[in-house]
Order: sequence, then structure tokens, then C-alpha cells
Amino acid sequence: MINFREYANFIWSVADLLRGDYKQADYGKVILPLTILRRLDCVLEKTKPNVLSKYEMLKNTSIQNVDPILNAEVGLSFHNRSKFDFDKLVADPNNLAANLRNYINGFSDSSREIIEYFKFEDQINRLEDADLLFLVIKRFQEIDLHPSKISSMEMGYIFEELIRKFAEISNETAGEHFTPREVIRLMVNLLFLNDRDILTQEGIVKTLYDVCAGTGGMLSVAEEYLKELNPKARLEVFGQELNPESYAICRADMLIKGQNPTNIKLGNSLSNDGLENHKFDYCLTNPPFGVEWKKAEKQIKDEHQKKGFGGRFGAGLPRISDGSLLFLQHLVSKMKQNDEGSRIGIVFNGSPLFSGGAGSGESEIRKWIIENDLLEAIIALPDQLFYNTGISTYIWMLTNRKSKERKGKVQLVNAVSFYQKMSKSLGNKRNEISPKQIEEITQMYGDFKPGEHSKLFNNEDFGYSRITIERPLLDEKGKMVTDKKGNPKPDASLRDNENVPLTEDIEEYFEREVLPHVPDAWIDHDKTKVGYEINFTKYFYQYKPLRSLEEIRADIMKLEEEVFNEVASVIS
Repeated sequence: MINFREYANFIWSVADLLRGDYKQADYGKVILPLTILRRLDCVLEKTKPNVLSKYEMLKNTSIQNVDPILNAEVGLSFHNRSKFDFDKLVADPNNLAANLRNYINGFSDSSREIIEYFKFEDQINRLEDADLLFLVIKRFQEIDLHPSKISSMEMGYIFEELIRKFAEISNETAGEHFTPREVIRLMVNLLFLNDRDILTQEGIVKTLYDVCAGTGGMLSVAEEYLKELNPKARLEVFGQELNPESYAICRADMLIKGQNPTNIKLGNSLSNDGLENHKFDYCLTNPPFGVEWKKAEKQIKDEHQKKGFGGRFGAGLPRISDGSLLFLQHLVSKMKQNDEGSRIGIVFNGSPLFSGGAGSGESEIRKWIIENDLLEAIIALPDQLFYNTGISTYIWMLTNRKSKERKGKVQLVNAVSFYQKMSKSLGNKRNEISPKQIEEITQMYGDFKPGEHSKLFNNEDFGYSRITIERPLLDEKGKMVTDKKGNPKPDASLRDNENVPLTEDIEEYFEREVLPHVPDAWIDHDKTKVGYEINFTKYFYQYKPLRSLEEIRADIMKLEEEVFNEVASVIS
């Protein structure tokens, strides 16, 4: 495999030409679309003469839509019928701007739309005004992106490295655009592991959806995995992406790989589902961590209130500051309800595990997920894996077709120690998971056995009843105040709450844990709420005894001796 970072850096070096005329934050507006154009140009080079010849012939016919015929000539879902290519463009520098526009307009609709989303027409004008257009196009013409040299997978790596550099230099969050490859590989392993019998069938066709597609990294790795497992299998990929540049790159990647680029939609999937009524065999995504959903608040609340469980958000709405669990509900709505059902893999930070008490939106969503037996496993990942954050992250695995042994149960896998240090950090990413460690984590998940890093729980183990404990209101003389029926009135200032595990009897808990301390208390059962949370740290906590005074004293004495010797050597 080529060193895709070095290749991306070489392409990015074109920015040296832009320095002074462009702000750093605008470099990607030139480099990204031209990288795509140059790649498409290289991919189409061998078939270009045949396309031009066929196009001339079709001009004399009454056929209105020639795109399918010319696409067939290429053997891909796109073509270019302009007489220009990058070689011809640089050969006529005096007419470069007009010829470049002609070249772009010569692409079939689906590929031309990609360039339009970059608003590249604005950059042509800007580059021409700065006398940079020829220099930049010439530099790209010299970059070899032919598929004989760079595979589709490697080109995907280059795309993602370029978008990361663009995001960093624009002070955006690189992690909003893509996920580290080894994390995706682990997620894909977990997603497909239990379906090997299905996926190795002759001519099997499956669908996969990424609600936050970014540049298409998850879609690409999933497709690569399935091809390795079964070369005769086909994975049709779908996605939606909010960022126009990432969307354009994702669609370009789909074009080059022979996927249908119209399966990728632009926009906010929470407020405007571009694939409404579609169901998928697999869902795989890394939604942005802790991002508020205020911009989509009206549409989401309307759907929640008007459609309930007939829509996507019937279980509840999380706090406005974190939309993570909205994405989870959205994916559940995409599950197939047939015998085979669907599987979901999604990355979260720690917040969706425990944020919100009983009765809150977050807790109600967890309750709905767990009580419907959809949650299969949660895998805790090492920290410092992602480019934009060093915090702890978790993979949630969900399915509506649990195997017999997994029904009614949830597996927690603690993989926080399964990493190796990177030789050079990338942003906040200092750790990575090696291929061997990916295999080990996948194996633990697949074995479904309790052990040091794997624990099995019943669904109800994560639930609790939040009970309200009241104590009587006393008057100035210390006498209990009662209502008209003679019942004691509660003192709101003394009100307290207790979380009672669902596996325990509430009355027995109350008598054991509460009454010995306040004999005059009672439970207001009308206020009892059931909540769910997953305290991952508690389940894997290992007690480490404090060091003895003798050990501490010995360390202090050793340190003092080292300091004394250091001072003595300086004086002498």
C-alpha cells in the first residue's frame, strides 16, 4: 500500500501556490474539488476516446438521455463527454477558464453535481483573477492518480487525509468528518461477526446505512470487509451527510467504486430524512459527540408530539445540548422487521450511558431500547483514539434479532487497555488499536462469555425505581400536620429520593435501608419512576489497596537520598 499521508501531503502542497491570495481556511475549496476532478480524469482516461466517438454517433439519433449509454461505454456509473481532459486543458493556457468549465459540464449529471456542491465555479473566477488558474491546474495535471497506481481504497484514505487537513486548518473538528480506520474496522467486525453464514451465501446482496456518512469511510471499510469475506457478495451502501465538502467527497468515492452516488443524501438527517421509509440490513455510524440539536428542534419536537412511536422519536427527547440518542432512535427506525431483522453499530461518548435521571428523555430512551431487548453489547474503547477528542468512547451494538443465548441479556466488554501508542500523534489521537487487538476484542464479543474483560447482565440489571421518601411536616410546637383525612402532610424540605434496583423489592429495600435511619418516613408511590442507566465503571471496578506507610516512607527516603547526592555533586 502507498503511504497515503505522504501522498496527501504532496497534493496539499499545491496550497503553496495559493499562499497570499487565499486564507488558509480556504485552501480546501480549491484542493478538494480538483483532487476529485483529477481522480475522475485518470479513471476515465482509457475509455475517453470510445466515449467521445459514441457521443458523436448519438448526436445523430433521437435519443434524449444518452447518459446510460455512455456510462455503459465506460463500465461505470459516470462519464465525461467533453473533448478536454487535464492534458488538453494545460495545453491551451489562454483559454483555460472557458475550457475548464466546458470540461466540468461534460460530466454526467451525478458526477457534475458533486463539483457543484463545492461551488467550484467561484474558485475558477478567483484563481483566474489572481493569475493562479494555470499554475494550479498544471500542478494537478502532474499528479498521478491513475487507478493502476492508486486503488479505490487508497484513494479513499487520501480523500480522508485531505479533508482532515482542511478541517484542522479551518479550525473545524476533524472528528465530525471521519472516524479512524481501525475503529471502523473493529465496528465492522462486530457488525458482521455473527452473520458469516448469511454473508458467505452465493450472490448475497445486503444494504448498509450511515446516518452521518462523512467522507464515506465506514461505508468503504464495510464494503471492503464483505468483499474479503465473500467476493461474490454485494453490499449496497446508503448515507446522509450534513457537510457539503464531505458529502461531495463521499459521492465521488461512491462513483469511483461503482456504487450508486444517488444513495448518498445531503442534509440534516434528524430534521430532513433523505431516505425516509428506507429500511436497511445494517446501520453503522459515528455521530458527532455532544452536539446540540437546536437548529432541528421544531421539526424533531413536532414529530415526537404528533407521531409518537409512529415516527422516529417516540421513546423520548434528550436534552437540547446533546442529540446522540436522537441518532440512535433514528437508526432503530431503519431496522427491518422481517425474520432476519437488522444490526446497528454506533459510537458514543460516555454521556448516553447515564445522563438524565429516571423519567428524563435520556433515561426513557435507554428504557425503551433495553426493555425491547434491542441492546446486545457495549464495548468500552481506549481513550485518545479520535482526532478531535481524548475522551472515552463506547461502541453500542443493537439488533432486533438476538441469538437465543443473548435474548434478555446485555454484554459489556471492557477494551480500554487494548491499544498501542502511536509513534506520532495526530491531533488528540495518540493511541491506536492494532489488528491483533481488533481480533481479540472481536473474539471476546463473539464468545459471549464472562471473564476479566467481558461481563454478562440481564436487561433488568440496568433498571431502577426512583422512589420518593417523604417525612411529616411539623408545626411550631413539633406536632405533626395532617390533611382533612388525617394523613400526615409531607415536608418538602425533608423530601429525599432513593434508587432501588429493579431486581429488589421496594418495600424490603425501604425497611432495610431507610426506616432504621428515619422511622417516621414513608414512600409516595405515585411519584415512583423507573429509570435505566449503565454505570460501566462500576461493573469493572477493581479495588487497589492503598500502599503501606512503610512503602511510602521508603520511597521518600530514597528520593531524599537522590536529592542529597545531586546537591553534593554540584557543591563538589
